[in-house]
Amino acid sequence: MAAQLLWGVLFSSIGLAYFIYGKKQGAAVPLIAGIVLLVYPYIVSNVYLLVGIGVAVAVLPYFFRN
Repeated sequence: MAAQLLWGVLFSSIGLAYFIYGKKQGAAVPLIAGIVLLVYPYIVSNVYLLVGIGVAVAVLPYFFRN
């Protein structure tokens, strides 16, 4: 329970940074990744799945730059 909360806070803060960056730069990939990182911790209840999805979405803007 505590691990899920801490991972959720970590990925949500990364998502907020991506969201702000994507909005200011007008870049779609970081904006969408930020929204996903902000929302998905509320949906996923498995800690391992939470970490896996979070890492995958957090590195996504690095590989798909526009």
